[in-house]
Amino acid sequence: MEQSKQVIEVMGNNGGYATLGYLYQNVNVKDWKTKTPFASIRRIVQDPRFFFKIRPGLWALNDHKEEVLEKFNLKTGKEEHERTFNHTYYQGLVVEIGNLKDFKTHVPNQDKNHLFLERPLKKITSLEYIYQFSYPNVVKRASSIDVIWFNHRKLPYAFFEIEYSTDFQNSLAKYADLQDFNAKFILVSSTAKKRKFEDVINYGIFKEIRNRVQFVDFDYVSALHTKTIEITELQKVTRL
Repeated sequence: MEQSKQVIEVMGNNGGYATLGYLYQNVNVKDWKTKTPFASIRRIVQDPRFFFKIRPGLWALNDHKEEVLEKFNLKTGKEEHERTFNHTYYQGLVVEIGNLKDFKTHVPNQDKNHLFLERPLKKITSLEYIYQFSYPNVVKRASSIDVIWFNHRKLPYAFFEIEYSTDFQNSLAKYADLQDFNAKFILVSSTAKKRKFEDVINYGIFKEIRNRVQFVDFDYVSALHTKTIEITELQKVTRL
């Protein structure tokens, strides 16, 4: 079967859409006469005759366009629907990256039934309840963070806030309250909002965490998700 037809078939069987990572995991590339099959998949999905891009790292078949956009509530053009989809999409990517890196992953209780593509976030996180890693009031504050990665000692390794429409102050206030922990503070947003982030992080009230918060854009998260799965798949072959 032609390489492009294989990609189309896998995507079609998945409801007409797929992340690049999903394609890496499910397209049978063993017989492809190329040393760079994942690069070939990336090239194939960029063919506008057959595919269209929904979000960074997320592609769909032109033949399923109406169905897919309706499934994700993206046909209305309403900002509220776009915001809901984007927030949960990037939240889900961060969770999956954490899982692949062997961290325990947590999302807030109010987000657990939100759909990452077609799966509730609670189905992809590894923790049903947050670890009681500190005093109750501190744990309660942390429990509202969009994604937490915990290490094997049940301590927070990284906190992630996904910012799509706010001004960053609420997320940064959470990080300020958690500054006594030796954990990474990562704020995920669009490149267009980096200047706004830099303005807010320089407020005097955030002086103590100014050099600890890392701004990461949506494209980077998507690329990291794809690359992490690629490395995982290669390790299965090389056993390294």
